[in-house]
Amino acid sequence: MAAEQQNADVKTMSFEQALEALERIVDDLERGDVPLDESIRIYERGEALKAHCDRLLKSAEDKVEKIRLSREGRPVGTEPLDPE
Repeated sequence: MAAEQQNADVKTMSFEQALEALERIVDDLERGDVPLDESIRIYERGEALKAHCDRLLKSAEDKVEKIRLSREGRPVGTEPLDPE
């Protein structure tokens, strides 16, 4: 089974689910008692989970905006929180 097929479920995970799964993988790898073949497989899954978390965070950052106020203190629109 290709890594893409193995990790297809990652795309449907929430940020919290993906982060929890990634933390379990890190714990398993740090323990050092996982056979080499399994280590490689779960490392690849960890890479997919990390990429998914990065995409979700970027999406959330893009949605964060600050409200612009008029001189009178009334909301007049929004702008990015951290304009680049």
